[in-house]
Amino acid sequence: MLLSLSVKNLALIENAEVSFGKGLNVFTGETGAGKSLVVGSMNLALGGRVKSGMVRDEKQPAEIEIVFSVDNAGCIEKLKEMDIPLEEDGNVIIRRRISDGRTTARVNGRTVTGSELREISSILIDVHAQSEHQSLLYEKQHMLFLDKFAGEEGRKALEAYREKYEKWRKLSGDLKSMDRDEKVRKREADLLEFEINEILEAAIKPGEDAELEDRFYLMNNSRKITEALSEVVSDLSSENEGAAVKITRALRTLSGVTEYGGGVTGLFNQLNEIDSLMTDLKRDMEAYFSELDFSPEEYNSVTERLDLLNNLKKKYGGSLEDIAASLSERQDRLELLMNYDEHLNMLKAETEEAGKAMEKAAAELTNVRKSAALIMGSSMEEGLQSLNFDESRFEVCVEEEDSYSPDGHDRVYFTISTNLGESLKPLKDVASGGELSRIMLALKTVLADMDDIGTMIFDEIDTGISGRTAQKVSESLLKLSGSHQVILITHLPQIAAMADNHYLIEKRAEDGRTRTEIKSLNRDEMISELSRMLSGASITDKVMENAREMKELADKKKALRK
Repeated sequence: MLLSLSVKNLALIENAEVSFGKGLNVFTGETGAGKSLVVGSMNLALGGRVKSGMVRDEKQPAEIEIVFSVDNAGCIEKLKEMDIPLEEDGNVIIRRRISDGRTTARVNGRTVTGSELREISSILIDVHAQSEHQSLLYEKQHMLFLDKFAGEEGRKALEAYREKYEKWRKLSGDLKSMDRDEKVRKREADLLEFEINEILEAAIKPGEDAELEDRFYLMNNSRKITEALSEVVSDLSSENEGAAVKITRALRTLSGVTEYGGGVTGLFNQLNEIDSLMTDLKRDMEAYFSELDFSPEEYNSVTERLDLLNNLKKKYGGSLEDIAASLSERQDRLELLMNYDEHLNMLKAETEEAGKAMEKAAAELTNVRKSAALIMGSSMEEGLQSLNFDESRFEVCVEEEDSYSPDGHDRVYFTISTNLGESLKPLKDVASGGELSRIMLALKTVLADMDDIGTMIFDEIDTGISGRTAQKVSESLLKLSGSHQVILITHLPQIAAMADNHYLIEKRAEDGRTRTEIKSLNRDEMISELSRMLSGASITDKVMENAREMKELADKKKALRK
């Protein structure tokens, strides 16, 4: 459920905060007061595109904060999959900041990208913008609506089909790639055979390149190493000043006083260990000297071997492991070409089998869709009749086609008849703008229980309606608000009267600037706003009485809401 919205420094809004409640939350106000800013700011917080000039004071950042309470297990699981932690109180806090033409978004303190923000938002809320009902004119959307209505059964059927489709598609691609004439296959086989022999003749050993590179580096730097070692040996072994000579002399001197005790024996033993270490060091250095004696033949051999391995790396991969993998791939491909007919027949059989499995899964998906289409059509007719389409008929058509796609081989489209005696026709050929708006409301109501989204926003869903139709729409929204939190902007008193929470949007001019303010109304203020909506500027006692009666009748209907 949406708990609150906070907006700072955005368009006409200097600073506004709104706390939402359960049920039906309604925004009203004079034309031009800035009602669209409410939904607009929510859209921005939820990842909508930022347009230039939206920041009220360019010297200050614009900030939008929106807070949700999440208790639905399905939503919580989806958020966890996206690594979004919930606050201790179970809330999700979305903050978006706009400054110097740049935007940043954080969800519960974690910075998120625009695409991540939109995905998170889709889990929490369903926003119906003014233009969204136009999506009903596109058939590709109809299949999405039907699959959503089909619920878990539809989801599993679609997943099973897509798994079979992808296997068939890959095998079909492999089969197509094998469709080459014999000369092309012969040229490829000859090249593969040459490359395989080239790698095999190299007789590569694992880790060989690293050992050779160490040896090559040692060879190239042997002169510097030899000069350094010679100097060290001289420092150690010089007849008069060498360290070894001085240590030997010190041992002789100290040995003459060890008999007197007092710790001298311990010092003598330490010095004796140093003398032994010095002897070992001289021996090791002499042995290392012999390793630095490289012949020109060995140097050339190491250089040539490294050149060979590096050339193979350039052709077949960046490492010896890559070369080994490349060899295996080429051997498999050559084996396939050498036994082309056998492999071709096997691949044809596998592709045919995969095709049959795909066709079977597609048929099962079609059956699920057709069954769901019957129920959805009936539910839509009930929903439309509750919206004053009294004689309407609605049908969800599922037609099988010859071609297959990731979505199956069905064509799904909506047909409708809005008047008695008229035949069913595609939705795009019949419905007007106002009718599309009501049809979308019916569709949203039918789909409402098929997902975990608890909050729905409608931006002027009542455009182009009045009278009895307006009353019907208000009752439909009231029913929807029994199971979902509904937030909407309206200009119709029939809908505003149903509000559980009513907010007035007003525009004020102060200090040479205009700003929009949002006020939560108590019951008496609700009745006053209904009076304005009923009569405009001239509010008489009779109008007030009508507004009060309208609110009382709405309260009675709300008492019956499930």
